[in-house]
Amino acid sequence: MTDVVIRALGTSDAELFDTLPDPLGAREGHRLTRHRPDWKRVALREGRVVARGAWWGGPDDSEPVNLNWFDVAEGEEEAGAELLRSAPWQVGLELNVPAGWRDDPALRAAAETRFTAARTAGYDLLVERLLYRWTPDRGLPERPGRLDFRAEPDDAVFFDALRRIHSVTLDAHALKAIEQGGLDRAAQEELDFFHWCPSPREWWQVAYTPQGDPAGIHIPAHNPTGPCVGFIGVLPEHRGHGYAYDLLAECTHVLVEQGAEFVAAATDQGNFPMAANFAKAGYPVVKERLNFEPA
Repeated sequence: MTDVVIRALGTSDAELFDTLPDPLGAREGHRLTRHRPDWKRVALREGRVVARGAWWGGPDDSEPVNLNWFDVAEGEEEAGAELLRSAPWQVGLELNVPAGWRDDPALRAAAETRFTAARTAGYDLLVERLLYRWTPDRGLPERPGRLDFRAEPDDAVFFDALRRIHSVTLDAHALKAIEQGGLDRAAQEELDFFHWCPSPREWWQVAYTPQGDPAGIHIPAHNPTGPCVGFIGVLPEHRGHGYAYDLLAECTHVLVEQGAEFVAAATDQGNFPMAANFAKAGYPVVKERLNFEPA
């Protein structure tokens, strides 16, 4: 077998990226995603593309924040691994797959080819997530009316709330940040992400009980591909009352009032309480995501 050639692409040869089959529907999934041609790389064997990767970041980012499109031809796991190993950016890998992919032999085989390539390159699975997409035909979730929502301009209030929420979190990314740098790091990473999003800071809200106690926070957002539920969190002392649903309903209403025609969201598969709230609020699962991290 001939050696694999790894190539970065540019505007003159970007069409090479499109020559590999797309069994997992990545192209449609990234219909609203803008990938820079110079952040695309391919692995070639005898001039044929056998693996490809598209790294992604915001419009003002100097380097990618993740790799969110990674395809590998059947039997070319080593070529896919070399594509990852040789890349100048060692960032997280997001693999989106159709919902229920494990039940379809063809989808499962295509997904596992990519997983094998990632693991061969030294990437470890961090978490599996559920991806949601609310659309107007689902109907707006009813506002329970139990909480009072107020804008809060002080980042310190959100930082403190995030520290307290993450002290009992189920979120794998937050748990990783806590392991690496404690609750302060986990809270700061969240704040940094929300500030990175192009949506207005004024949308962030704190929820209060009728007695005036803060019960949680919600952050409606736009990432570079559209409106999304940025964050839903109930403070530890107010858990057990179903307030996460109230926060999600309010977050959805705020985004729609700001013109959203759809709302994307995600949660870890193991976060069963939040998954139940998304289902109750009319958010169907549209895809699944596996997050891998480089060693």
